[in-house]
Amino acid sequence: ILNDGDQVKVGDVAFTVSGPSITLLSAERLVLNVMQRMSAIATLTNKYVKELEGLSTKVLDTRKTTPLIRFLEKEAVLIGGGKNHRMGLYDMIMIKDNHIDFAGGIEKAIVKTKEYLNRNNLNLEIEVETRNILELNEVLKVGGIDIIMLDNFNYEDLRKAVTLINGKYKTEASGGITLDTIRNYAECGVDFISVGALTHSVNNLDLSLKAC
Repeated sequence: ILNDGDQVKVGDVAFTVSGPSITLLSAERLVLNVMQRMSAIATLTNKYVKELEGLSTKVLDTRKTTPLIRFLEKEAVLIGGGKNHRMGLYDMIMIKDNHIDFAGGIEKAIVKTKEYLNRNNLNLEIEVETRNILELNEVLKVGGIDIIMLDNFNYEDLRKAVTLINGKYKTEASGGITLDTIRNYAECGVDFISVGALTHSVNNLDLSLKAC
């Protein structure tokens, strides 16, 4: 019998079930669909995590999940050794590029966000997405936030950004980061790297139910 997070090889038996044949056959496809997808997410997450062995950078998931089963997919990320970012819009404020553009700039977006939190008596972390060093400097000038996302930065700019932030805020690198590049990004000194592919681009593991 295998447990969540166990390593597997071709031919392993995850578990055995017994019961009326009509019940087993009725549940077979649903159970296999869930197991195949969640096992794939956990496996891919673990591959990313292993690329960062020896470093302090943590792998984060995103909200790019399958409708109605986000909680399962995020649990699979945890089993694979990753960390959950926010579950929804309610457990962290993330100020992204569109929010900044609609608000009329970074400073206005941060001010409006803090006013909203104060008005509704909410105590939530604020993360701000930056697209370049110029925007990063604007965020550092305004302050009053918790996490800075460094989106689609190249290695040189990412290292420069981490130096500018100087540990004052948590840092997250994001944007097209793959298994081949994640360690290079992590070595720039960021606290977190988010990978949407953990949940939106996995190929299901091959699992099946066999009668015996």
